[in-house]
Amino acid sequence: MNLIKMTAVAALILAVPTFASNSIIPVSTETKDMAVSLRDKAMKDDSAYEILKSLTTEVGARHPGTPGEKAGIEWGIKKLKALGFDKVYTEDVEMNGWVRGVETAEILIPSYQKMTITALGRSKSTPEGGLEASIVHFASYADLEKAADGSLKGKIAFISNRMERFQDGAGYGPANIARSKGHELAAQKGAEALLIRSIGTDDHRNPHTGATNVAMGYTMVPAVALSNPDADQLVRLIEYGHSPKIRLNIQTKDLGPIVTKNVIGEITGREFPDEVVVIGGHLDSWDLGTGAVDDGAGVAIAMATATLIKNNTKQAPRRTIRVILWGAEELGLIGARAYAKAREADGTIAKHVIGSESDFGAGPVYGLQSSDNVSPNALHVVDTMAALMGELGVTRRSGDTSGGPDMMPLAALGVPALNLMQDGTDYFDLHHTPDDTFDKVNPEHMRQNVAAWIVFTYIAAEWPGSFK
Repeated sequence: MNLIKMTAVAALILAVPTFASNSIIPVSTETKDMAVSLRDKAMKDDSAYEILKSLTTEVGARHPGTPGEKAGIEWGIKKLKALGFDKVYTEDVEMNGWVRGVETAEILIPSYQKMTITALGRSKSTPEGGLEASIVHFASYADLEKAADGSLKGKIAFISNRMERFQDGAGYGPANIARSKGHELAAQKGAEALLIRSIGTDDHRNPHTGATNVAMGYTMVPAVALSNPDADQLVRLIEYGHSPKIRLNIQTKDLGPIVTKNVIGEITGREFPDEVVVIGGHLDSWDLGTGAVDDGAGVAIAMATATLIKNNTKQAPRRTIRVILWGAEELGLIGARAYAKAREADGTIAKHVIGSESDFGAGPVYGLQSSDNVSPNALHVVDTMAALMGELGVTRRSGDTSGGPDMMPLAALGVPALNLMQDGTDYFDLHHTPDDTFDKVNPEHMRQNVAAWIVFTYIAAEWPGSFK
């Protein structure tokens, strides 16, 4: 090597800042300025809203194993390529398919009334033509636990617990055990079927579907969700001293082994292309609506975030931004588990720097949480993100997080996570219902979401330190 080349190399080495492994690396002024510029551009940009409009209009519902799901996968590949992502690819995910068919319910005694129901995920069918039986009312899952085993033979167990409304969705977990595990408990007590009040906060006559804890095959007994007004009607009849007899008819089908896909797009990092910042949402949806808030909004927010960074920076961030459109989330995080398992097997899990998923609708972001495994030497970076999101109405929040449902398998393997907390006050009015449609989404809120996500994503990909 000649002297001129040696001098040039030395100058280059001196120009690159070096830090001790345990030092606190500041977020540069240039990085913060660019994050602010991107944030402000996002607040004037409707690309996420337009992406969501396309997905919910040109594709619609995307339930695994249906033509809609296949169309959604094709849409995701085509859209990511059209948006200019550097790399677009898919990964196969094996699962067991299930679809619903006939769904009817009627009160036969004491007065004839039709009810609005939907089968829960992987519910088995009633006998062809339906099942007629009296209901036995339980105010909660815990009350059903107290019933003697075998005591409900020939009856239908009815759990009427109502989900409570909270901004952060805290009422979902306590109520959801009736949906996820109630079928097993009902079968243990001898019931012919399980009927639950929908896990939702609305008073519309729309039932809420959702997953049970069955990965393959069928539930132990037919498992059905009843709209909240119809659940109220049954409770009132019981309060009047009646013992309602109902007819349920649900017919479902196990599709057997099928293959879905995770759809992935990347903006390649300029210095550390093998290190990735993960953002995304789940591409699948339930079949009752068009999956606008769950989770088309998250898909669109992630895609728009990465695209705006690519199109409005002179050079790519240091690290790769990986947008993952996870498959088959609704039936049990199936795509997310497959993705994490594959990265654990090939040893690239350590290259996942930090991640987060948008999967709580399209309400505005109001808080920023970090997982407990974020390094103390990186907490100032999260604080900086929150400060730059302050003009959007976002504040720094305490509490651990996994970064979203599809981030849970990655978080379990040690990947740090952030939670961009959305206002979910009304989310469970729409969640898993026919009302989950594009018209419920506020374009101003979508802009605010992308503005918050762009601050997190750009700084995480550009800051040279470790979050671990």
